[in-house]
Amino acid sequence: MGDKPGVGGHDPWKGRLAFGAIVLVSAYFAVQLIVTLQTLWLLIFGAIVVAVILRALADPIVRWLRLPDPLAVFLSMVIVVAVLAGILTLFGTQIADQVNSLIAVLPQGWAQVQSWIQAQPYAAQVLEQLQNLGSRAGQALQVAQQFAISFAAGVTTMVLVIVAGVFLAIEPAKSREGLLSMLPMDRRPRMRQVLNSCGKALKGWLKAQLFSMVLVGTLTGIGLAIIGVPSALGLGLLTGLAQFVPIVGPIVSTIPSVLVAATQGWHTALLAVLVHVIISQLESNFITPMVQKNVANLPVVLGIFAVVGIGTLFGPLGVLFATPLALVLHTLITMLYRQDVLGDPDAKAPGEK
Repeated sequence: MGDKPGVGGHDPWKGRLAFGAIVLVSAYFAVQLIVTLQTLWLLIFGAIVVAVILRALADPIVRWLRLPDPLAVFLSMVIVVAVLAGILTLFGTQIADQVNSLIAVLPQGWAQVQSWIQAQPYAAQVLEQLQNLGSRAGQALQVAQQFAISFAAGVTTMVLVIVAGVFLAIEPAKSREGLLSMLPMDRRPRMRQVLNSCGKALKGWLKAQLFSMVLVGTLTGIGLAIIGVPSALGLGLLTGLAQFVPIVGPIVSTIPSVLVAATQGWHTALLAVLVHVIISQLESNFITPMVQKNVANLPVVLGIFAVVGIGTLFGPLGVLFATPLALVLHTLITMLYRQDVLGDPDAKAPGEK
């Protein structure tokens, strides 16, 4: 039995088909918009991360000194700049020397690794591939030029992200309410609670991550210095910065340490690997659980899938923001789907108390 024609001979199926076509076309253009402007969405999220960092410093200033938000954010920026300037003043020369030494030593370490490979009879195919790479050394200048252009564009983008983050940090409530104004009135209180939880989750994760970066970088520098690896301070700094990108960062930061250690002999290279493995185990089993206790945490499996999936979708910039973005998505799904749709009483979002 089909639907009967409506008043005036109107066929209801035509209206349904038209509505379905409109929905499909709208969904197609929405997906195209998301894909085309993928860099823009990541930059917006980067500005939100910057705003969260500044608000983490500004909120205590507002509570303790009773200052208005713009002045508190300005003082937060002054604190960040003062800390960086103090570090550069105290350790700038040593860091610069270590980094320069690291750049000079890395080719020697790579040559030493190649010689070790050449001594192995089963590595002929590996050597052949290395020679093929060496034959393309003439392209190095072109690659360097492209890297310089990309670096300049990255610096410009970072400045824009920081500026946008500052404006978001000055009036976070106004930006949040502007976003909520596009929703129905009865949905706004719940969405306000969800957005606040996302902000708390990001703030807690960033605090824990900063502490972990400093501790892991310090331990790595000390460990490499003890076993006699040159430029241990620079390698520790590199490892600490790489810690911001979980899973991928610690693995990538091990390579320079091993190459530099290889200039001191294969036993030193093995000790460098051992240092990174030990500190990695300390970080995953003791440091991370300690610093993330009572703050936002993301399941390890979700973190791995986030780095791979978001990195594949958005490229290197996606890898940089994969974990905080996954944390926000995890919070949204937990609160809007598991709590509101499924009614799961055990579902607790990372940003909820």
